[in-house]
Amino acid sequence: MIKTIQNSLLLALFCVIGTQSQAQLKRFSIGPYVETGVPTGDFKDTHNAGWGGGLNADIKLIAGLGVTGSAGYMRFSGKSFDYSAVDGPVGKYSALQAFPVRVGVKYKFSIPLLYVKVEGGTATYVGDYDGTAALFAPGVGIRFLGLDVEAKYESWFKDGDHVGFFGLKAGYNF
Repeated sequence: MIKTIQNSLLLALFCVIGTQSQAQLKRFSIGPYVETGVPTGDFKDTHNAGWGGGLNADIKLIAGLGVTGSAGYMRFSGKSFDYSAVDGPVGKYSALQAFPVRVGVKYKFSIPLLYVKVEGGTATYVGDYDGTAALFAPGVGIRFLGLDVEAKYESWFKDGDHVGFFGLKAGYNF
């Protein structure tokens, strides 16, 4: 009899803890994402469309406002170039690879599913490029259940140089 009471109390405790943790999880979500970027400006003359992936997290605060952050990898392959029309040197620009880390704010409108966000952070170059660029990325997206799709424009600034691209990011948050 005492064992049955203990088991019942233990089961009730697990139910209460499970309910509390589930309520907490609704305010926090995390999950993987993939993204693609189409270069703009001078960057489109030297590099092809890029791809990447990483991990994204969201924390809901109050009245549609939240904070967001992500860390990932992004790669843009280099285009071939030709200095001369007649037997001139031919080569290829090096791929631009970076580890972007973004932090920002996200606002969910009263219109179901729609949000806007703005992020800032850094993009640490690897490979043939080196150093760290500051980044700025405004975007608009939709989130349905755990699926999150965002359209954005992202800019990386380093030593007076600008790398910009239109991006599409898709992820799933748990």
